Amino acid sequence: MTTTIAPNRTAQNPLTAGQLAPWAPWALLGVSVLIGAAIAGLIAGASDSDFSVVIVALFGFVLYLVSVTVVSQLIEGGRKAADRLVTGLVVGAFLLALIPLISLIVTVVVNGAARFDLQFFTWTMRNVVGEGGGVLHAIVGTVLVTLWAAIISVPVGIFTAIYLVEYGRGALSKAITFFVDVMTGIPSIVAGLFAYALFALFAGEGVRSGLGGAVALSLLMIPTVVRSTEEMLKLVPNDLREASLALGVPKWLTIWKVVLPTALAGIVTGVTLAVARVIGETAPLLIIAGFTTNMNYNVFDGRMMTLPVFAYNQYISPGVQEQAYFDRAWSAALVLILIVMILNIGARVIAHFFAPKSGR
Repeated sequence: MTTTIAPNRTAQNPLTAGQLAPWAPWALLGVSVLIGAAIAGLIAGASDSDFSVVIVALFGFVLYLVSVTVVSQLIEGGRKAADRLVTGLVVGAFLLALIPLISLIVTVVVNGAARFDLQFFTWTMRNVVGEGGGVLHAIVGTVLVTLWAAIISVPVGIFTAIYLVEYGRGALSKAITFFVDVMTGIPSIVAGLFAYALFALFAGEGVRSGLGGAVALSLLMIPTVVRSTEEMLKLVPNDLREASLALGVPKWLTIWKVVLPTALAGIVTGVTLAVARVIGETAPLLIIAGFTTNMNYNVFDGRMMTLPVFAYNQYISPGVQEQAYFDRAWSAALVLILIVMILNIGARVIAHFFAPKSGR
């Protein structure tokens, strides 16, 4: 007669033995936050001050790191405890980095919503004192100046990157790379001063024009375009180049028909991000483009208002009704953030849909 022993269903699974339950870290976090809140309450009561969320977060985070590390050390061992400690520090650093961004977005949205209406987008500031007016002339100026900056910088940046990757050898290539690195770190106001000095040679002192602002922004865009395009061209497999050259195709045609189409998505993404990087510049445009309350469609003549300069001017020089000027400044900042966000989303869409497809 064979006796069958039923398995012990209450025995611990060997695969999960020596591990914390999935809910345990969250429970430790909740208890740590409660203790942090109690400490913050005691501090507020002792010092007769307001309850501080910062103190709650600080003490809660420290207590959580200590508790989860100690508990994990006792149950899971030293390696897992170290892993949980480092994971907690990384997550904490990430959340800490998010705080300024979230605070900025919330502040701009709350303050900018006051004038986020149809009149704000369809009116200019001509003959407007106090309430009313709009930002149409600044939006038009921003689009025109940025467009001309892209027209100037994109061909220069792409051709420079092609030379560095496909042809560049020796001292000239090293010199170009060095100066591109230097241009990456120049302050934006230096670009504005250069553009002003350049245009003053031809038009005299006091010159102001949208084209000058485009030249200043192009100096800031070119290094970004060069670097992003250079990295994308380096990612193109050499097998594609060699296959084309083996068929007798000239090198320039190989670059035009094989290399550039393969790297197109990355190049367009880099250009879009370069535009997003310079569209909010204020200092160079204050120097060379100036500011005006009138609409100006001609980048070659006259002052031209842009969104960052508009926000700066409204905030720094309020009139009698200060709140109206501050509301316009915040709304202009909100519009600028939305434009940059749209450009970044567009760059990701381009990279997703126009990237070379792998496989058959």
